[in-house]
Amino acid sequence: MTAAHAAEPLSFIGIEQNRIAGDMWGDVGGTGPVAVLVHGGGQTRHSWRGTAERLAAAGWRAITIDQRGHGESDRSDIGHYSAREFAGDAEAVYRQIHERFGVKPVAIGASLGGLASILVAGEVADPPLSALVLVDVTPRLDRGGVDGIMSFMGARAEEGFATLEEAADAVAAYLPHRPRPRSLEGLRKNLRLDPDGRYRWHWDPRFVNGPKPVSTGSGADINPFVEAAKHITVPTLLVRGQMSELVGEEQVAEFRELVPHARYTDVSGAGHMVAGDRNDVFADAVLAFLDELAPA
Repeated sequence: MTAAHAAEPLSFIGIEQNRIAGDMWGDVGGTGPVAVLVHGGGQTRHSWRGTAERLAAAGWRAITIDQRGHGESDRSDIGHYSAREFAGDAEAVYRQIHERFGVKPVAIGASLGGLASILVAGEVADPPLSALVLVDVTPRLDRGGVDGIMSFMGARAEEGFATLEEAADAVAAYLPHRPRPRSLEGLRKNLRLDPDGRYRWHWDPRFVNGPKPVSTGSGADINPFVEAAKHITVPTLLVRGQMSELVGEEQVAEFRELVPHARYTDVSGAGHMVAGDRNDVFADAVLAFLDELAPA
């Protein structure tokens, strides 16, 4: 098997006994190091394919997962989608990988996946991680940028789209800096075709409007991600999209004070969806960081 042609399906169990769907790229039966790629809100594991293939080609076993309520993973029966639930699932997955493959994985978390991993790395005693890569996410994000993303996600969550082209138009309007793809196959994996003939995003609408949505706790006086970041000790890399609408220079400066040992790099020409905008540059930055970890 080569990473360019196939991936091995895997599954894990979250904190509600919910199934977490995943794929492994690389030598499943090998002994190479393991990286777990955790997507952002509203995405699926398929957004990582290009990065996972690059990691596998470099000798890593790269595991991509669908977070709860996204893609092929189970939706929460009780509609719980706060960062705490995502962090609980992430910790459970990292521990199961450690038990299954005998090594603590590197966590590569984008946006929501990064926030969940910050909580695991900074709050859990002896966290089940060997290193942490944060993709355009810091403990404190630009509020306007967050509101913009949530507005885009919620706008057509219930109504959906009549065609894939209509969905592509919505994405193009939201991400005008990104060239429109010639094929809609990548977009198709982020949508599901419902019995009424309409395409809807491949995530549970309760993620944004349920009884315990992702915004739960956002107005708290104490920021749990800031507090957790103070206690991160594993090797850490922050990769920011230079045109990010969520992570500005102010947020980067605060993060580097909170995690003084962290490495930091910008990816020019990329917005918040760094791997989707400039996967070649992003993967180079991640592999350079991981290569430095190899001797340890």
